Amino acid sequence: MDQTQLTREPFPSYEAFQEMLSEIMDEMPQDFYEGLSGGIVLQVEAKYHKITQPGRPLLIMGEYQRSALGKQIKIYYGSFKKVYMNQLESVIAKRLREVVLHEFTHHLEGRAGLKTLEETDRERIGAYLKKTKNKT
Repeated sequence: MDQTQLTREPFPSYEAFQEMLSEIMDEMPQDFYEGLSGGIVLQVEAKYHKITQPGRPLLIMGEYQRSALGKQIKIYYGSFKKVYMNQLESVIAKRLREVVLHEFTHHLEGRAGLKTLEETDRERIGAYLKKTKNKT
């Protein structure tokens, strides 16, 4: 086996992850940011979904939030670190881009009065609950 296959890069530092996120943000069309008054914020912690089940953690990678203070996207560095600790940086970057696009979709659908992705997310949560109940 080749030595490079045995060596994994350490998970990116918070600062390196922030840089990765900034690069992805710069790639997004400026129109996406309209109405996103709180911008995109990188949180240091991991966040578990409120319905997470014992032995089958359900981590939140990112979330779109609407409040009286405005609209914001949060990305959870700690969640990425827990889930993708042993992955190559290219895999982490690809997944981060997917999460950012997912959260932007919530924002854009909200601006258009749609809830398609919210419904899809609810279906995924339902599948997770069904799967965890079948495992107990």
